[in-house]
Amino acid sequence: MTSFDLSAGAARRALAPTGAYDDDDARERYATAVWCQLIEPGDSVAGRLIAAHGAAPALEAVLRAGTLPDVTPRELAEGRKRWLPRLSARAVADSLSMAAARSVTLVTRSDPQWPSQVDDLDAHAPVCLWVRGDVTALRRLEASVAIVGARAASRYGDHVAMELASDLAGGGVAVVSGGAYGIDGAAHRAALSSGGLTVALLAGGADRSYPVGHTQLIDDIAERGVVVSEVACGSAPTKWRFLQRNRLIAALSAATVVVEAGWRSGSLNTAGHAAALSRPLGAVPGPITSATSAGTHRLIREYGAQCITGADDVRELLGLGSGSDARAGVQAAYTGESTRVMDALSTRGWRESGDIARRAGMAADTVEGLLGLLRLDGSVEAGTEGWRLARRAGG
Repeated sequence: MTSFDLSAGAARRALAPTGAYDDDDARERYATAVWCQLIEPGDSVAGRLIAAHGAAPALEAVLRAGTLPDVTPRELAEGRKRWLPRLSARAVADSLSMAAARSVTLVTRSDPQWPSQVDDLDAHAPVCLWVRGDVTALRRLEASVAIVGARAASRYGDHVAMELASDLAGGGVAVVSGGAYGIDGAAHRAALSSGGLTVALLAGGADRSYPVGHTQLIDDIAERGVVVSEVACGSAPTKWRFLQRNRLIAALSAATVVVEAGWRSGSLNTAGHAAALSRPLGAVPGPITSATSAGTHRLIREYGAQCITGADDVRELLGLGSGSDARAGVQAAYTGESTRVMDALSTRGWRESGDIARRAGMAADTVEGLLGLLRLDGSVEAGTEGWRLARRAGG
């Protein structure tokens, strides 16, 4: 048996820089942070154990070398060989301290901000997310698109990425990408310039900017949008983590659009994850002589990606309809449900989301997502006391 203090007291002490929690929540949250140090992203053996038992019970069983029915003895033995050499209370405490110093929030499945769409990854889903910026934005991604592509983008690719991101983000569709040079950076910058929401998924810790040349951009995203990672603060990006990060970009977004990609581009990896998750996939055509468009042409020809020639094509991919104002498309897609939510609101008094869900007769997480869309549309207002109809929406 490996000695490691998983008591509530040890958990509360380690979590102290990030906040105060009751005993059960502290143990589960601390165990989640420990798992983050032990595993690499996408570890399906750990994912099955945590899903079946919870982070703390699964970790306790691993530490005492117990048997677990959800994995084979061989899987568990090999898992222990991978995980236990990384076991360090100091490393976990340091990551939590770095998170607190950089205003990074640890988000677990038990938190209301958890984006449930990433659970479509099943056993390969992240055990937690480390978030810098607007944590609530994670629940406002019903209308979202991943815009990805080549790092060595052409002027044509940069221009198309900026045009798409500006139009879509300015109209209420969140833009998700990986914070890299080339297409990613162009999409993030255009989304910020349009005043829309953008999300950057990093392969390293959310406390550090990578690439270093994008430090200011990633800081701007954290200030006005959200920066997300599934690895603990202080973690370095690696080739494996970049590949695994791509599955999160695809899972977090409602659709994926590849703007430019070479024949073997990493963006095709993101597209593959989107297809595996049955997410809509689009690709932008380019000159037939351009090596940076060979991958997008391949996606259209061999993998059924929809041909994207403008923002209206992306809205159609998302099921929002076309039109110059994407917010109108978002509203149209949710007309019935958003009407029920608005009927449950008042222009005079503030109401909490739980009360709104009860009045509308809808699930709380659905209502929270719709409230986010309605807020982007300007139909509702959010305050410390809850939500209410905007004056113009209330008539």
